[in-house]
Amino acid sequence: MLDIMADPTAEEQVSKTSEVCPECGQFHLLSENHLYNFQDEVDDELICHICLQPLLHPMDTPCGHTYCFRCLENFMQEHNFCPMDRKKLCFQHCRKSSLLVRNLLDKLIVLCPFHTLCQETMQRCQLEAHLQNRCLGFKKYRSELERRKNPHSKGKEEPVISVDTSAAKEPELSNGGSSLVAESSMAAVVSLGTAEPGLVNPAFEEGEEDLPQRASLVAETSTIEIQREDPEEELGMRIVGGKDTPLGNIVVQEILRDSVVATDGRIAPGDHILEVNGVNISNVTHCQAVSLLRHPGSVLHLVILQEKGFSPRTVQQDSSPAVNREVIHVTLMKRDRSEPLGIKLIRKTDEPGIFILDLLDGGLAAKNGKLSRNDRVLSINGQDLRQGTPETAAQIIQASETRVNFVVLRQSGTQLVDTVDDGSTPSSSSSSNGESPVHHRRRPEQTYYRRKPNYQKELPQGYASQEKTVSIKKEPKESLGITIGGGRDNKNKLPVYVTSVQPIGCLFRDGRIKRGDVLLSINGIDLTHMNYYEAVSALKSNAASHVLVLKALEILVPEPTDPSSEIREQGFSWSPLWTMWLGLPSNLHCCQDIILRKSNSESWGFSIVGGFEESKGSQPFFIKTIVPGTPAFRDRRLKCGDEIVAVNGVPAIGMSNSELIPMLKEQRNKVILTVVSWPGSLV
Repeated sequence: MLDIMADPTAEEQVSKTSEVCPECGQFHLLSENHLYNFQDEVDDELICHICLQPLLHPMDTPCGHTYCFRCLENFMQEHNFCPMDRKKLCFQHCRKSSLLVRNLLDKLIVLCPFHTLCQETMQRCQLEAHLQNRCLGFKKYRSELERRKNPHSKGKEEPVISVDTSAAKEPELSNGGSSLVAESSMAAVVSLGTAEPGLVNPAFEEGEEDLPQRASLVAETSTIEIQREDPEEELGMRIVGGKDTPLGNIVVQEILRDSVVATDGRIAPGDHILEVNGVNISNVTHCQAVSLLRHPGSVLHLVILQEKGFSPRTVQQDSSPAVNREVIHVTLMKRDRSEPLGIKLIRKTDEPGIFILDLLDGGLAAKNGKLSRNDRVLSINGQDLRQGTPETAAQIIQASETRVNFVVLRQSGTQLVDTVDDGSTPSSSSSSNGESPVHHRRRPEQTYYRRKPNYQKELPQGYASQEKTVSIKKEPKESLGITIGGGRDNKNKLPVYVTSVQPIGCLFRDGRIKRGDVLLSINGIDLTHMNYYEAVSALKSNAASHVLVLKALEILVPEPTDPSSEIREQGFSWSPLWTMWLGLPSNLHCCQDIILRKSNSESWGFSIVGGFEESKGSQPFFIKTIVPGTPAFRDRRLKCGDEIVAVNGVPAIGMSNSELIPMLKEQRNKVILTVVSWPGSLV
């Protein structure tokens, strides 16, 4: 049996268990199938062709194929066809497999996952009872877990499974806020260089006569308390940066849908994290920051630096009376993705952002009763809409499955002001049924391509990659025993990589293929251009060969010198850290061209760091900041941590900061940025 599964990345789900599953004894996403180690090769007729594992809660399609319930359910959320024959398919038309098939699957023989202490085998349906009542390994695990939760209790048993809960030693708190602002000010910020409002660029000498006319970039720090019912539940955000990278600070790259942080609604992509539970992280390595943010706790205190956008240097005195403001969290539950919420959204003439114009009678929002007319929408499902548009909000609602989390600002004693009139009402407002508003132009589908030879670069200092060829003689019924992730259909167009090597199978026995290795080819078949399902198919078809030749690439990242950098992974389904991708050779990168457009009165709205320096040599350019309300922010494709490869086709490799900035400033109304994007580290 070829043991290959989807990489459980949190861009799809974030509700993960932080303890081993009591039913199968292994770590996995709460929303994903149980994992089993099967004793023998399983007949191909009993294999799910989505996860390529023996079927679990099998479902039959009208076209005659069978899949795991959860695999099919997850697949159908993104597609409307059968994975095998691509015939049109509706999940509601699928039915449970026959009792005979379900019994055959339940009787498959599995190994106890605590194989170091327990060598028993049993039917799959008996594993849960075995773990709960008879397994010595699981008993030891629970004892150790209880000891961790109650450290003052006296337990005499030696722990069998150690879960690292150590965090970084708390460095001295020395004015963390100001030190980060000072660090941030070193980032080169793209501006127009005109008398119109734009970003101040410290890389250039500005005449004093320019200063009164320019706008200032407003940023503020705030302390945020995050409550978690499960102390070990993931926060649900991706981070980039660290003092060991050109970014310097720790920056939030992405907020994952339906996560703890998304539900809270106060943290947004681009926010800088200054402190975690009183520990200053404005000058720590990436690994140290990940370790601190993954540390379990029911209450988490974060100090965040948030950029609010531009405000003029001369501000008129506000003579309007004070109003009471209240931030309100509202969750609406849709019965299915297509169900409308019954909300009309608008823009206003005198304020940025979007507001609720009306709640339709009988609609979901009206029945819920917690949203009101004139509420300002701050975020939906964790996506910052403080400078957003009704069109963007409609797209987010349309992409939501069942849960839609609103964070709104309510002001008492105010009247609804006139809406923007662009000549047609639909262009400035949007109904929440998820459909694109009238006159909304769809962005063409984004194309990606391999990094061109003239765009390629050397690996950063301290990184290395090592290609290895593994030739293995395989037993007839022996599986590869690996799980994989990535694929060029992934959101970040990643190469295929190994997410785990199971303690069964020929690759575990051989020992040379490791977690995190990038798979290049199998038996001469190139895997580097394949999407996930193509790679699974290629690995599966070649797994029947008596001899396997597997080429892989091991990325060697700089070794952390501080023991506090050790990453706590148990309870987190493994995925590579952001820093690992920085060591991937350029010829395996996938680039995309992002076209930004702006008016003469705007700045591009992003800051960059990196470039050639005498002391550090040539470093890549990275996006460090994206300012709310600017073209880069509204486009929504650029992310903090993205590498700028070229500007208008001119390679940025080897340029200094002072060379790239003028090139960006010269582009008045349109610029083409060639970028490479890597997923941030999950915390």
